[in-house]
Amino acid sequence: MGKVALAAKITHVPSMYLSELPGPRQGFRQAAIDGHHEISRRCRELGVDTIVVFDTHWLVNANYHILCGEHFEGVYTSNELPHFISNMAYAFPGNKELGLILGEACNRFDVETMAHHATTLGPEYGTLVPMRYMNQDQHFKVISVSALCTSHYLADSARLGWAMRKAVEDHYDGTVAFLASGSLSHRFAQNGQAPDYATKIWSPFLETLDQRVVQMWENAEWDAFCGMLPEYAAKGHGEGFMHDTAMLLGVLGWSKYDAKAEVVTPYFGSSGTGQINAIFPVTPQDGSGIPPAQAAHPGQVLSSSRL
Repeated sequence: MGKVALAAKITHVPSMYLSELPGPRQGFRQAAIDGHHEISRRCRELGVDTIVVFDTHWLVNANYHILCGEHFEGVYTSNELPHFISNMAYAFPGNKELGLILGEACNRFDVETMAHHATTLGPEYGTLVPMRYMNQDQHFKVISVSALCTSHYLADSARLGWAMRKAVEDHYDGTVAFLASGSLSHRFAQNGQAPDYATKIWSPFLETLDQRVVQMWENAEWDAFCGMLPEYAAKGHGEGFMHDTAMLLGVLGWSKYDAKAEVVTPYFGSSGTGQINAIFPVTPQDGSGIPPAQAAHPGQVLSSSRL
């Protein structure tokens, strides 16, 4: 029935908003903003009606959660970085119908998930920043998915992604894009040193690690990347423990994914973290690469860095 037309790993650095404002940093994130504009252009060209964002700023301690209210509007100030994002207005439609379909599908795939449509819960800035540049005209409906998962297996996040793809293809009459909104390495500059690292990576090790990962994506080394993702998430300080990336790779077929990533905004440093905008072409998949569901056992400690 439906179609997954586009998948991408995207940045949401708050300095993109700061880059709009008069001051010493005005314009310095234009490349990242241009990357969002390009992703939006391609979504429009492909007939996308809804963007689903795996948001690494939505922290959850139990279950997976889908925010699918019918409309979102407000003024947002970041509680983490109020000096970067303050009084930022936003408005866009949601998609209750698709949100419920996605939630039901995830549960059928043994990934316990709840869809929230009648709620006062608002989106986090991992969704709001990209939608500012991709969807200011409210062209797309938007769904946000929790991807800062503190007690969850990466394998289950991959299964969630695959379940959502199947839900779109089998039960939704429309065209969808999936965006993993989060960085690569996410080691912020130490307090007091942030200005010195405004456009840098925190350490040569993390920069080298990130650069190798980008190379793997461009070379379609997906089996190897999926195998190293749990360790990369831990040792590379992956944002949200890289659950957004696991979800996106689940959408694409996980270890059996076979296309080369296209970088639309080259890798860059921001406050010590490693950032990118990259499109992952969607290819036919049969789900054979998706990992099995993980189950907790009595006395077992759940680790976000485990597969």
